[in-house]
Amino acid sequence: MKYLHTMVRVSDLEASLDFYCNKLGLIEVERYDYPESRFTLVMLAAPGDEEAQVELTYNYDPEELEGGRNFGHLAYRVDDIYALCERLMGEGVTINRPPRDGHMAFIRSPDNISVELLQKGESLPPQEPWASMANTGEW
Repeated sequence: MKYLHTMVRVSDLEASLDFYCNKLGLIEVERYDYPESRFTLVMLAAPGDEEAQVELTYNYDPEELEGGRNFGHLAYRVDDIYALCERLMGEGVTINRPPRDGHMAFIRSPDNISVELLQKGESLPPQEPWASMANTGEW
C-alpha cells in the first residue's frame, strides 16, 4: 500500500492555486481537464516531495463548500516557520495559530481548509511578534 494524495474541493481554482502555489510554495505536478464532465483536477506537491500530493478538484458548476473544519488539515514540514509565516502574512494570509512555540502554526486556504506548518528539526527559540500573538479564528 502506498499513499497517493489528499483531495480537496475548491470553489475558485485561480484563488486556490495562488494560495497553494504562490503563497504556500507548492508546485503544480499535473493537471487534468474534463470539460465534458465539467471539472478540473490539479495535482500539487511540495518541491522535492512530488510523490505526496494534494489534488485540487474544481467543479465548473457552482456549489456551496462547507465543512472545512471537519476535513481536518493538511500538514507540511518547513525549513523556517517564522520566515514562512512572515512572508504569508505579507501576502495577506491570516495566521490562525501563530508559531508561538517556534514549532507549529496553522493557516487556512481560500476554501477554509486548515493547513498546519511544522518546523523542521528542533523548534526555533520563541521570538516576537509570534510569542505574544493571539490566535485568530479557528484551525
